[in-house]
Amino acid sequence: VQLQASGGGLVQAGGSLRLSCAASGRTFSSYIMGWFRQAPGKEREFVAAISWSGGSTYYADSVKGRFTISTDKAKNTVYLQMNSLKPEDTAVYYCAAASTIVQVTTIGSYDYWGQGTQVTVSS
Repeated sequence: VQLQASGGGLVQAGGSLRLSCAASGRTFSSYIMGWFRQAPGKEREFVAAISWSGGSTYYADSVKGRFTISTDKAKNTVYLQMNSLKPEDTAVYYCAAASTIVQVTTIGSYDYWGQGTQVTVSS
């Protein structure tokens, strides 16, 4: 199983970025796909998740109304559209996949992880 995250970069506060996570190696139709982030000196934290089959979505309070998670089943890709970015959104963003979920916000629930993509928001 491979998860390839991309789309990070440097953006000014108030700007937008779209992250992509290309999934391969198995069928993900029953999986939950998640995005997490880790800022320097901080623990990795949940950002958003989506059920691949039904499209149910989950968001951290800090990103609700600004970020949108979605899937493109034809491309086996998960997206994270990030709008109204703030300097505190600066982090390495990781995509992850879980075959069974106890809690979507919990790192330990996820079986597979991508390599991470850096997002830097300047003030």
